[in-house]
Amino acid sequence: MERIPILKMGRYLLVSIQVDMDDRTALALQDDLTAQIVKHRAKGVLVDISSLDVVDSFIGRMLANTAAMARVLDAETVVVGMQPSVAITLVELGLSLKGVRSALNIERGMELLQSVARDTEAETADAADEE
Repeated sequence: MERIPILKMGRYLLVSIQVDMDDRTALALQDDLTAQIVKHRAKGVLVDISSLDVVDSFIGRMLANTAAMARVLDAETVVVGMQPSVAITLVELGLSLKGVRSALNIERGMELLQSVARDTEAETADAADEE
């Protein structure tokens, strides 16, 4: 079974999916990613899916579930590089990927993660000041 590498970049994790995703690989990625979020106390995860031409309902749900798990672990998720065919398929399958932010490319995705992290830190600081 192939493992998808997870790279640490400062406070963020970068996942670039370069292989066809089967169910087993997707579940392994989910387990590996949640473990790495905890290990590195990551504030964000950027998932590059630009190499994926096809996404089925299971992979779509896995992306949404992984983003939800990351949020519970105090990390935001941004998916980048979605091909038009993948977006069309997800909509046709009725998968809105609720809670998953997206950006056109890695650069915009990192900007979005940094913006969300700043906003979250400001909200946390404001809440602490109110107590």
